Amino acid sequence: MHPITSPHNPLIKDVRRAADRGMLTAQGYAVAEGTHLLKEALSSGVDIGAILVSEEVADREWPAHVTVHILPRALFREIATTEATQGVITLVRPRKFEVEEVFDGLPILLDGIQDPGNAGAIVRATEAFGGAGVVFLKSTVSPYNPKCLRASAGSLFRLPFLDHPEPDDIRRLIAKREIILYAAMPNALLSIAEVDWSKPGAILIGSEGRGVSADWSAGTTHIRIPTTGVESLNAAIAASVILYEAKRKMLGPPIHRIDRTRTPGT
Repeated sequence: MHPITSPHNPLIKDVRRAADRGMLTAQGYAVAEGTHLLKEALSSGVDIGAILVSEEVADREWPAHVTVHILPRALFREIATTEATQGVITLVRPRKFEVEEVFDGLPILLDGIQDPGNAGAIVRATEAFGGAGVVFLKSTVSPYNPKCLRASAGSLFRLPFLDHPEPDDIRRLIAKREIILYAAMPNALLSIAEVDWSKPGAILIGSEGRGVSADWSAGTTHIRIPTTGVESLNAAIAASVILYEAKRKMLGPPIHRIDRTRTPGT
């Protein structure tokens, strides 16, 4: 274990800068706060550069193969990204993915999603419902934002994603592969239940305030989620519902089996 006591320590300054700006450190590590993300990073097999821990949790067992830095409580709170901190920050080197991996199935494209909690929740839903990956388009929050990492609950350590690629490159790939780009629009005529999800497709989710941008809306197939009493849904909820419906349609109706462990008549 290596103690750090000065706020001017280069590592501390680098971590603080990366966390504040929602970017990687100078060495290419994401700032992942909390014990859950540490466990997810270890189980996902990603490269861990170091673990920073507050002095009040320093006596716990830490991975033997990772450098652990102990910080005074006050110094740790200076770099913590949550108010109710658990006293653990893991520096995780994100995997690099090829565009083919992200589009190997049904991906989600995030257009102007600025809320990191929403973006992270969409990543988590994409993994949960079998989506291929996530594209963080240029107007969207960084996937390395600490709140986005927390909301993804570790999915960003495993699920293929692209960090702000050139929009024209994505458009050319979609056109070349004849992928149907479905834009979630509250007033669309086509319901998600009517979509043929067996065809190559991708889902475009717009921002919380303005929805899908004009730049991306043109040439897309507009789809809606049937709702009652409300016009639109939170971006993360909308993405989750669409992904679930796509998975349900591709897998087909559930098979009802007889539970032979039950007593007849019960």
